[in-house]
Amino acid sequence: MKVLITDDHPIVRQGLKQLLRETFDSIIVDEAANGAEALDKINNEQYDIVLLDIAMPGMNGLEVLKEIRKFNKTLPVLIISIYPEDQYAMRCLKAGASGYLTKDTASDELTLAVERILSGKKYVSPTLADKLASHLNKGAPKLPHELLSDREDQVMRYIASGKTATEIAAELNLSVKTINTYRNRILKKMQLKNSAELIRYAVQNQLLN
Repeated sequence: MKVLITDDHPIVRQGLKQLLRETFDSIIVDEAANGAEALDKINNEQYDIVLLDIAMPGMNGLEVLKEIRKFNKTLPVLIISIYPEDQYAMRCLKAGASGYLTKDTASDELTLAVERILSGKKYVSPTLADKLASHLNKGAPKLPHELLSDREDQVMRYIASGKTATEIAAELNLSVKTINTYRNRILKKMQLKNSAELIRYAVQNQLLN
């Protein structure tokens, strides 16, 4: 089995690698420190499964996943994230992820998740399975931040963490004007008046890590 682990923290990659090697006897583990490096490796190597972090500088995991799906519809991708399932799992599964695992449960669930995905199935926790079932109800109400697009959600979290428009623009390789446009759109969709209210909302809904 050949696995690609993509995470910007070396200690996390090492930990995931160790967990996999404790379970699978015959395994080759490759590593990538960011999204661009991961895409380059996937274009040039054959992998059985990719483990992909969400929160990475530059191109985040969700963007990497979408790029992968443009040229490879079948490569299994397991998202491993610091964010709780209720914040990102639905977006990732809609974008083509094979499963979603939080880092605080990885030590217990990683082997099960990988085995299940390699058998051709999706991996979701019982809690997420319930949420997916509820999501099928078209009348289910959405929280304000769930109305945002993936990019808007990303910018919203940067704003909520206290970054300036200039800092966010540099991080995402966009213009400050574009970031301000996103900010105005986010505030309108979430029915908030300013960044202070947005930060308060993010804290109340535990969107910051």
